[in-house]
Amino acid sequence: MRVAAVDIGTNSTRLLIAEAEAAGGVLGELLRRSQVTRLGAGVDSAGRLSEAASERVFRTLAAYRREIDNYGCEANLAVLTSAVREASNGDSFAERVRADYGLDAHVLSGEEEAHLTFLGAMSGRAEGERVGARTPTVVIDIGGGSTEFIAGIGHTAGFHVSLPVGVVRMSERHIHSDPPAAAQLQSLALDARAVFLEGLPATERAPVEHGIAVGGTATSAAAIDQALDPYDPARVHGYTLPLATIELLLARMAEMTEEERRVLVGLDPDRAPTIVAGMVVLSEALRAFELAQVEVSEHDILHGGALRLAGAVGASSRSPTSASD
Repeated sequence: MRVAAVDIGTNSTRLLIAEAEAAGGVLGELLRRSQVTRLGAGVDSAGRLSEAASERVFRTLAAYRREIDNYGCEANLAVLTSAVREASNGDSFAERVRADYGLDAHVLSGEEEAHLTFLGAMSGRAEGERVGARTPTVVIDIGGGSTEFIAGIGHTAGFHVSLPVGVVRMSERHIHSDPPAAAQLQSLALDARAVFLEGLPATERAPVEHGIAVGGTATSAAAIDQALDPYDPARVHGYTLPLATIELLLARMAEMTEEERRVLVGLDPDRAPTIVAGMVVLSEALRAFELAQVEVSEHDILHGGALRLAGAVGASSRSPTSASD
């Protein structure tokens, strides 16, 4: 069946239209779109979604709705994550998404977000691909407001947690100069490290042998490291990023002004304000699990949403409507 999945995140709003079926997973992508909308700007301090940020998302959704109609999608799902679930006006925002754009919008709990991300990251992946079928793996999804960690073996998720460390949140909290001062980056790293070590039990971290990173920070890092222009998903998906490379990229970008980062080959200019924080968070995530490298994946919560629509409900995840927000 032809389905549309929309991810309304803290930093970006994305669309996937795909042919999918329960038995085979996502068979083929027909269209992908991504727009940095920064819905979560100011939520950490104000506690609500701003009118300006909401309007950026609504303009993007209007364009996505036209694409969904043009492709004749049989079903759609819009997932709303940390910015919306934390905002005092999140419910009214979600209702407008449903009423004005005809999207089946669900405000995900951190648990639901983690499960759909794991389902997506493992989609189209044969048991044992790149790593052994029984290799304990963690999927790391760095968003604008939170980072999800999902540990599992094969296609089955086990431990999962959503922690309040995201690129928009951490940028607003710690980065106050352009380029960022060393003390600001150190403060950001210490903040992320403390949250990760508190929220990730040692008993869950210790068995992990392999990491898969999804989301804009990881895919941007892979594109920058390869100097991709234009962006090539085929060369990003499955790319290995050593921790040493992440640290080198972080040092390089931290010395640049935002305007200089906007013209950096491989980086979407709209990600220039938050990529430095993202690289700090990614490096701290790998350190938390004592991983020397991470595999980058293009398959994330959008693929999980498409699989959910196609009825691919497995033991590794739950329906977005099966748990309260």
